[in-house]
Amino acid sequence: MSRTIQFAKAGGPEVLEFVEQQVRAPGPNEVRINVKAIGINRAEAMWRTDIYIEPVKFPAGLGYEAAGVVDAVGPGVSGIAVGDDVSVIPSFSMNQYSTYGEVIIAPDYAVVKHPKTLSYSDAASVWMMFVTAYGALIEDAKVTKGDFVIIPAASSSVGLAAIQIANYAGATTIALTRTSEKRGQLLEAGAAHVIATEESDLVQEVMRITGGNGARVAFDPVGGPTFAKLIAALSFGGIAFIYGALSTEVTPLPVLDMIAKVTTVKAHNIWLTSGDETRRKAAVEFVLKGLESGALKPVIDRTFKFDDIVEVHRYLEKNGQFGKIVVTV
Repeated sequence: MSRTIQFAKAGGPEVLEFVEQQVRAPGPNEVRINVKAIGINRAEAMWRTDIYIEPVKFPAGLGYEAAGVVDAVGPGVSGIAVGDDVSVIPSFSMNQYSTYGEVIIAPDYAVVKHPKTLSYSDAASVWMMFVTAYGALIEDAKVTKGDFVIIPAASSSVGLAAIQIANYAGATTIALTRTSEKRGQLLEAGAAHVIATEESDLVQEVMRITGGNGARVAFDPVGGPTFAKLIAALSFGGIAFIYGALSTEVTPLPVLDMIAKVTTVKAHNIWLTSGDETRRKAAVEFVLKGLESGALKPVIDRTFKFDDIVEVHRYLEKNGQFGKIVVTV
């Protein structure tokens, strides 16, 4: 028997419930995992409130990331064996699979044998953050030496991953944060520049840092009124990625600025990379190489116990974390 988390209706953290059930044997191309740690993502709070990119089918599980030990493999699985330490890449619908559980089933294409240098908590935290940033910055924008990259919400797990990946590629990072409270942490995390957007003029500061040219890339999970400022802070031919909607306000598009500078605005999500076999393999190779070299390092804000999952989601929604929230099982 295993405890898993389910919810029967959309709502606040209190709708999350523990359900004890027998976990089935893995089917064809599936893997069963004894979970040791779970990575927590903003997407899961949106899923819980049924405002995510697909409608929830109730009763529902949730969770995209986990790390643990393989307990059983189904027919057709190769390269993964019972006893392997593995972690799960977000590359499936939470209507099909979920990771908030003591024992879970995952599709084999989403299961990776992670480096033994990683703890279970570290391994449970890497894939959403690094693959999301990789897809936009490396796969699409191909950032390189000489590029400036603006990273709003830089203290989020994906924001910190974006700093590391841009640095890994030789680009110069400009981290955005609301106040100076996290400036020191962001500089220690590798940001070349930090702008406190409630204390400084965002566009002026970016122009000062870039010698008046603007940044080639902005990688934004926020949207809302600040998005127009990001467009104004881009260089000619710059790219603005939007991969989240942390702001509940309208996101304006300054059309004249975009026409004048031939700006590209792109919606982005991890599925562009993790949902394609060739791209997923390239991303895994890139991230594993970065982890093994030390260029990429998961940043964990706080660790909770599985019993505290309701409190975990309350903490997640306060938006105060610096890095990844992880649950140990």
